[in-house]
Order: sequence, then C-alpha cells, then structure tokens
Amino acid sequence: MYLASTGAATKGDAATGTPERSGARRGRVAGPVLALGAVSLVTDISSEMVTAVLPLYFVLQLGLSPLQFGFLDGLYNGVTALVRLAGGYAADRGGRHKLVAGGGYALSALSRLGLLLAGGATAGIGAALAADRIGKGVRTAPRDALISLSSPPDALGRAFGVHRAMDTTGALLGPLAAFALLWATADAYDAVFVVSFCFGLLGVLILVAFVPGHLGGPAPLPGPRSAPAAGTGTGTGKDTATATAPGTGTATAPGTGTGTDTGRALGLLRILAFRRVLVAAALLGAATIGDSFLYLLLQRRLDFAISWFPLLPLGSAAVYLLLAVPAGRLADRAGRRVPFLAGHVALLGGYLLLLSPTDGWPLLIGVLLLLGIFYAATDGVLMALVAPVVTERRRASGMAVLQTGQALARLLAAAGFGAAWTLWGVGTALTCAVLALTVALAGAAVLLPPSERRP
Repeated sequence: MYLASTGAATKGDAATGTPERSGARRGRVAGPVLALGAVSLVTDISSEMVTAVLPLYFVLQLGLSPLQFGFLDGLYNGVTALVRLAGGYAADRGGRHKLVAGGGYALSALSRLGLLLAGGATAGIGAALAADRIGKGVRTAPRDALISLSSPPDALGRAFGVHRAMDTTGALLGPLAAFALLWATADAYDAVFVVSFCFGLLGVLILVAFVPGHLGGPAPLPGPRSAPAAGTGTGTGKDTATATAPGTGTATAPGTGTGTDTGRALGLLRILAFRRVLVAAALLGAATIGDSFLYLLLQRRLDFAISWFPLLPLGSAAVYLLLAVPAGRLADRAGRRVPFLAGHVALLGGYLLLLSPTDGWPLLIGVLLLLGIFYAATDGVLMALVAPVVTERRRASGMAVLQTGQALARLLAAAGFGAAWTLWGVGTALTCAVLALTVALAGAAVLLPPSERRP
C-alpha cells in the first residue's frame, strides 16, 4: 500500500544539509505524485472518451490508405514537439511548473467544448483536436518534472510507476464511460463531449487545489553563470562538472546553475549522459510503429466485428495498469536501463507474433499483453532514467527535449511503416519493423549509461 506524505514538499536534512523530498521514506509515494496521478486519471477519462474510435473512423469509415493514416497518426502524436520544448522552457525559466502544466490541462479541457461547438465541421474538429494535442504537449514535461522534483532519487521509478498506473486507469475508464453514455443516450455524441469537458475541468481543479507550486530546489534566479569549480570533473571532459553521488544519481552540468542559459534546451546536449539517453530513445522511437497500426493488423488478421475495435486499447491498458508499479520498483532496484530495454524486447515479440501463423485468441491476447508490457516497462521508466542526469533547474527542459526527440522519431516510424505497408504489403512492412527494432535495441544497449542500483 502506498501512503502519501502530507508534509511540505521539501524538508531540510539537518544531518546532511540536503533537501529531503516529501515521501522520501522507503515505501511511500509523495502527496504531489498522487495528486498529479489523480489529475492524469480524470484527464485521461476525458481524452479517451473522444479518441478511442479515431483509428476506426479514419481508416474504416473515411477509407484512408495505410500511408495516409500513417502520416495522420504520426502528426497527431508529433504535433506537440515544439510545444513541449516551449512548455519545458517556460516551466524552468521561473520555476512555474504548476502554472504551465495547469495551462496545458485547461486547454485540453476547453478543446472538448470545441468538439461540441464544431458540430460536424471538419475544420472545427481538427482545430479542437489540435488544441488538445497542444495542451498535452505543454503540460507533459512540467508535470513529469513535478513528479521527479517531489520524489527521492532512489524512488523515481516507483513514483513514475504509480503515476502511470493512475493515468492508465483513466485510459481504461474513458472508453467504457463513452460507450455507456452512448448506450444510455441513444448515440448522443454531444453528451459525451459535455461529460468529457466536466472531467477535464475536474482535473484542472485537482491540480490547483492539491499540487504545490514549488518543489525540489529553489526557483531559478537571473544572474551571471557560475563557472564550475576546478578539479570537479568526472572523467567525461566538458560534459559534466560534478561527479554523480553514489545512490543519488544527481549530476551537475556546466551552465545549469543560475546562468542566463538556464532552461535553454539545446544546452542540455552538452551533457554526455543526457545526450546518450536522448539518442537511444530516438533510435528506439524510430523503430516503434504506432499502437493503432497494431490494432488494425489484429482486426485484419482476426476479422472480428468492427464494433469491438475501440475496446482493443483496453486490453493493453489493463496490462499496463497492473505492471506499471512493479516495473517502476524493478527499475529502482535493478537499474532503469534494464526494464527499458526489456520493454522494447516485448514490443519486438509483438511484431514477431503478428508475423507468425498464430491465430485466434492466442494472437489477440499475446499482442495486447506484450504491448502492455512494453508501455509499463518504458513510459515512466524513461523519465526516471533521464531525471538524475539533468539538474532540478533544467528538469522540465530536459524532459521536453527527450520527449520531443522521441515523438519526432515515432512520427517518422509511423509514416515509414505506412509507406512500406502501402508499397510492399503488410508482411514486408512488419519484417522491416522487426529488423529496425532489432538494430535499434543493439544500439540503445550500447548507448544507455549504466544506472545506479538501490541496495
């Protein structure tokens, strides 16, 4: 059972002079993490109520080709790239993580009203969906930074696991709520949009009421950049200035103090450990085809009624929900690169299963199970992996750069898989995906820096 700490966000440690984050005791998760999990839970109910049927709508009703859908799917998930950078920079610049995250959540909530007002107009629906994606892009990095800043370094995996489990609970409940509403109101989609807006607004109110405004270290202050002290190098040249303390995983890079370049995303690329995580994540992202493609392939192979199609994400989300916290705990104990790579091995298994002659329930359950394992072992774990290699004052910017690189890589992967499917057929496209992910896994295993293990 996870207990929230209700104390201040940080406490001074009289013995060591270092800040002790709330929930620092082993077995506890900080109150702000649980509050952010509640925000994500109700927000995901809101968003999944309206997005569960998008692949079905685009491909089976509008008749888009796999190539067209690949570009749409990639753009839908990659349009937030530059917005993520702006959100991370704005959050770090004044220590305004809560304010920036709240703005993103509010914009996503208002986009539900946009869907209601758009009627059947394509332009209006597109604008509402774009607003939702922009809101998600703005809030993601500041939210993850808040989670990392409110958690002790040796429990980041568990903290992100708990948050992702609560987030996934919302992803499970959203489609169910939409189907229940449509059944009760005789397919009144306006009712879905109104209830979705109410859930989104509730998420904003929870954020305002229960998430502290400042966590971790002091807010950045303007001033000249402090030069690193001589003799504090760690053997990585110009990439880091302070050695990583055993058991803490905290590193300080040049330019991450109180200088005017604080929060500048590109400056993070000078940090060797961060650069290696970024390249590894982008490499793996470029070999990761979208979930929607996997669901479409299942529908084609099993030829089940299209009315069941929107329920496919619930299967993988249920596995994600069950395994997110155990995967986070494993990451804290065994090193975060281990489950991160293992999750991509699970995804590779899903590709191979779709290429195999397996059919019926074994294929359906196997693919959804492996996809859920993939997300449980990679989503929050990646944020826990990168958090210790950037300072608190650049945490949101670092996470935004990482998320942007991964999103752009997945955009290319979606477009590339769609093109391969259209030109050469699904079998050849899947074979290419298997080869690409195998090569990416080998590269990432070399690139990812070793992580600290908790005794």
